[in-house]
Amino acid sequence: MTEHVEWSEPEAPAPTAQAPVTPADAADAARLVAFGLQPKLLPARDQEYADLLRRYREDPPFARLADAVAAGLGLVVLEVSPRAGMAVTAAEDSVFAVRMGDYARRTAADSGDRFLHGLAHLAVAAMAFPRPEDLADDGYIGRVTVNGVDAFVRQACRRLEERAAEQGENTDPATDAPGLEAAWRIWARRSATGATKDARRPAASTTGIVAKAVTFLTESGFLQRTGDDNGGTFRTTARYQLQVRDMAGSAAMAELLELGVVPVTDGTPTLMPAEETDDLELVADAGLPFHSA
Repeated sequence: MTEHVEWSEPEAPAPTAQAPVTPADAADAARLVAFGLQPKLLPARDQEYADLLRRYREDPPFARLADAVAAGLGLVVLEVSPRAGMAVTAAEDSVFAVRMGDYARRTAADSGDRFLHGLAHLAVAAMAFPRPEDLADDGYIGRVTVNGVDAFVRQACRRLEERAAEQGENTDPATDAPGLEAAWRIWARRSATGATKDARRPAASTTGIVAKAVTFLTESGFLQRTGDDNGGTFRTTARYQLQVRDMAGSAAMAELLELGVVPVTDGTPTLMPAEETDDLELVADAGLPFHSA
């Protein structure tokens, strides 16, 4: 008697159950985000930080958990890598967001100078990464100086005055006029250095405003001071490059680029001709920052 054997398709293996998130996992994810909020701390100098970064890159569930912790705090993760650590930036509604009004009060600046402080930060970013390929190259290091940034903005002011004259516009707006263009014109009227009895740089001078900006960026881990020439020389960090990438498409940056003023990469003012000449034409084939060829 022959037995009949019923054949059936082998059962598919049951999906592996994902390990539940433990309080220890949540604590580690929050710890990683906390490291990311210390921009001067480098993973190479802290073993726990390096270990958590490695776990983020090798353990997708942990990475999602860390991203969720960051998002819950109103933070945007720009990059997680050995070079930049966990680089985060604050969303507009985040408790960690630094607003220009708060920044101006922190630097003891008059509220009317808010536009000038914003312009200083914008000019530092444009000078630090003058070409799109520099901004895209992870190994690129930008360099700026305090005096170079001030000269850069003053040449932008001259371009604005020329453009306004050509279009028959008012070239002398009220000091409290809103808008970035008004800020550039106010900058042109402000003393670059001023004078104090003890030869210090007045905080309200334009170089004083730039100095405040680069000091803030240095304290935030975006720049590193390299010398005292030209009012102070600085180099960029990986975190600053990520921040500038994030802001490169802003309307304010686009407005600056339209002026056709081109910074160079060694911290000197621009590729414009020397100040003692009357020729304001750009050097041939000079590329504008953040613009493709």
